[in-house]
Amino acid sequence: MSHRVSPTERVRADIDQLFASERDLGDVLEEVARLGVRLLMQTALEAEITEFLGRERYARGDRAHEGSRNGFAPVTLKTTAGPVTLQRPKLRGTEDAFASRLLGVGVCRTNALETLVIAGFVRGLSVRDVEATLAESLGAEAALSKSTVSRICQAIKDEFEAWARRDLSGLELDYLYLDGSHFKYHTGAPAEPVLAAWGITTDGKPVLIAIAPGASESHDAWSGFLAELVGRGLRPPLLVVSDGAAGLIGAVELVFPHSLRQRCLIHRARNILAKVPVSAQAEVKSEYWKIFDDIETDPGEKAVKVARGRIAAFEKKYGTLYPSAVRCLTSDVESLTVHLRFPKEHWKRFRHSNFIERSFGETRRRVKVIGRLPGEQTCLSLVWAVLDRASKGWRGVKHTPVSTRLLADLRRQLLEPPVSITRTQARKRVTARDTAVA
Repeated sequence: MSHRVSPTERVRADIDQLFASERDLGDVLEEVARLGVRLLMQTALEAEITEFLGRERYARGDRAHEGSRNGFAPVTLKTTAGPVTLQRPKLRGTEDAFASRLLGVGVCRTNALETLVIAGFVRGLSVRDVEATLAESLGAEAALSKSTVSRICQAIKDEFEAWARRDLSGLELDYLYLDGSHFKYHTGAPAEPVLAAWGITTDGKPVLIAIAPGASESHDAWSGFLAELVGRGLRPPLLVVSDGAAGLIGAVELVFPHSLRQRCLIHRARNILAKVPVSAQAEVKSEYWKIFDDIETDPGEKAVKVARGRIAAFEKKYGTLYPSAVRCLTSDVESLTVHLRFPKEHWKRFRHSNFIERSFGETRRRVKVIGRLPGEQTCLSLVWAVLDRASKGWRGVKHTPVSTRLLADLRRQLLEPPVSITRTQARKRVTARDTAVA
């Protein structure tokens, strides 16, 4: 092939040749995948040179920089797909230094590789674990130095600090979830909670909103946490989903007085079963979930009435056998059934706050290997990094015209109620209108 053909076109030709060959399709696809990585990176590298010079190959005319292309030099990058050899363009006749955003200056590691390393650390892997993983994929020379480890940890910290200060005024939530999880990060002290908020936007997308340390899950801790979010621009949600902690409930009612509150049905189920003999727990659990499942009526008061009727039947059946369990159920019926006022297709998605608990559990499991975290900032950075990556796999909700209309009506009723005016104010408005007409 002519030397005037660019490396990008050579890779394309190699891919075409592979598909034209009579080799086994599986082998061809595997080789094409490797060439695809090479093609993508080579294309990006050549595009950077074109942007730097301000013209395509062999083109004349206006120039962003003096100088011209002067062939290529091979450079091997260690990527998550294995070593990839690219043709790095050389320049001549220019005094301006060219630094590739893809490669950096003197760098033979891609951002994808560094992301892989960061992901390993935030999932609790030790330096030795990460080194072993990289050596297996990229060869024994892929060891990490102490400076690399330090730089990666600093990158996580910097990302977290920027995220924790970001403006929240662009978020409009239908559903806000609140929960906390305990971690040990102070010497000689018991585990302390990390408070977390995440939600589902009016577009149906899940979003991790904030995490913060707290000495306890008290009213003051939660009030301060929520007030800080409001101070950064967070608007009231339609519904707040949480467990039944008194401090949390009080804080929600203080900071978001017009939002509805749903008590996590899974937390309440655990509370109820704790008051029932082990031999009867399976039966009571089944009857408990029958209260909220398979309600065929439309969302609203009718659905709530059906659930209340089932709660009454549950009370009649178990009131004598397990009075403490029944009182646990009937003590807060309103907050257990409020989700039935929302779109039916969303009911099972936000009647509990447990979809983050698996991520919290993973974080706690990783921390056990360490014993305790070096400090508060390290704990928060680790928890954030795990939750941030986990949140990309969280499912949102789908909106239909019916659900969109129902949520809009609820928003007007709860958060945008009409302003009442006195008779005197009304009279003044009529007088002003008549004067304007005259």
